[in-house]
Amino acid sequence: MRTLRVAIIGFGLGGEVFHAPLVASTPGMTVAAIVTSDPERQRRARTAYPDATVFASADDIWALPEQFDVVVITTPNRWHAPLGIAALRAGLPVVIDKPLALTVQEVHNLIALSQETGKPVFPFQNRRWDGDFLTVRHLIQHDWLGPIASYESHFDRYRPAPKGAWRDDGANGGGGLLYDLGSHLIDQALQLFGPPQTVYAELPSKRPTSLVDDDSFIALECSNGVTVHLYFSQVARIAGPRFSVRGLRGAYVKYGLDPQEDALRQGQRPGMPHWGEDPRDQWGKLLTERDGIIFDGAIETLPGAYETFYRQVSVALSTGAPPPVTLAEAMLTQRVIEAAQQSAHEHLVIHMKEE
Repeated sequence: MRTLRVAIIGFGLGGEVFHAPLVASTPGMTVAAIVTSDPERQRRARTAYPDATVFASADDIWALPEQFDVVVITTPNRWHAPLGIAALRAGLPVVIDKPLALTVQEVHNLIALSQETGKPVFPFQNRRWDGDFLTVRHLIQHDWLGPIASYESHFDRYRPAPKGAWRDDGANGGGGLLYDLGSHLIDQALQLFGPPQTVYAELPSKRPTSLVDDDSFIALECSNGVTVHLYFSQVARIAGPRFSVRGLRGAYVKYGLDPQEDALRQGQRPGMPHWGEDPRDQWGKLLTERDGIIFDGAIETLPGAYETFYRQVSVALSTGAPPPVTLAEAMLTQRVIEAAQQSAHEHLVIHMKEE
């Protein structure tokens, strides 16, 4: 397979810490261009990826579409759908960081243009390959907990004052935790339990001067009887459990976040020794009974593997294999986000309609 030339639009946290390192670590892919208008980010991009061309505007990519094989959109959320549309119109496949868009209608527009142009859209959901989530999925799939009664997931941070960046700016749209961390937690829950029947949400702004939701909660009731509670907060001085899963025969509780983000920030890359491995003191606790035997103790977290996403994108583009994340899955996540917004605004439980 020939090497796929990747153009990355955006070199903030998403581009610099996640996408560019993961692309550069993927066999058959290379970072061919980086788009950022910020002079300091341009300097860092040239230093880290000397073989890549650094552009100041996405228009430079659309003017030279034949020089690239796929575009990655990792900009402020409000630009995800517009830039994705521009990439498709330029005849280029596109990876779009979560959330795929701000509205269900924008997702519909992306799907329609993808079908019209024949160019794929790959929604980015790296936390499907968090080690702790892979462990939860393994325990459920292999029936270690019995029928699942409840599933609780936290993504808690402590940032008591808004930083003033775009994620804290409600005026421009796309900020707040529902679009950010909520996109991850919703996607993970949907992967495990499928479409919910009802959605209830609380999306308050708790920090002084905050313009966006920053201490948020979503409850989902699934058709199989599972109750899902999702918490994501910027004001959690003491974090809740990353996962607490209760079944009729056992339970699993896990604290601490997947180590891959911190490893990427520190310059580590997939393939390095101990990549994706959870420290032993962060392993979750499993209490279960199976075949008359009770197990009560820590179990090793499965290794995380963010690199899987781009490896599957590379194979999909080269062979037509299925994508790692589908547009239908991204649409369902977006529908739950909109239902959560409606629930919080109207103080109601929202009943999801089938599509």
